[in-house]
Amino acid sequence: MAKVESSFKNMALTLLVITAVASAALGLVYQVTKEPIELAQQAKINNAIKAVLPEFDNQPANESYTVQVDGGELTFYPATKNGEQVGVAVKTFTNNGFSGLIELMVGLLPDGTINKVAVISHKETPGLGDKIEPNKSDFSLQFEGKNPESFKLMVKKDGGDVDAITASTISSRAYCDALTRAYNEFKKGGKQ
Repeated sequence: MAKVESSFKNMALTLLVITAVASAALGLVYQVTKEPIELAQQAKINNAIKAVLPEFDNQPANESYTVQVDGGELTFYPATKNGEQVGVAVKTFTNNGFSGLIELMVGLLPDGTINKVAVISHKETPGLGDKIEPNKSDFSLQFEGKNPESFKLMVKKDGGDVDAITASTISSRAYCDALTRAYNEFKKGGKQ
């Protein structure tokens, strides 16, 4: 076999072939993994809805609607049992976390009382800010059964009623910010 001469044309052609093969492989991997990732994300949302609301018999995900607020999106999942509203799960967010975006699912009863809160995603510091997760600390329990009409969703340091996570005031404030955003839109009727 003859040795191919090293020239700009040959190098460019080789690079083009390698890039085309890599691009095709990346596209194939994307197509194969796209649907399972979407299904896993939807399952996570459905599990969060079940975790934050009282028992219901409808399909809240099928009746959901979104509201644009503060440069982001809140999604409302109304839940009913025997035709009566039992609450609304609200997928809410804040960009004020120590490490940026925090997404929560908050279950609000018809009168606005917080039933439960689930963490959907965050990038808070392990061992500190990640204590917003119910399985890592009891921080989220202090919100259960509280109505933001009378329970100030601010950390005590800021004049509110919330006990902040030790050494993680920023994450605690961000958590309160996300809940406040959901509650305020809920009070407005969730529509704009």
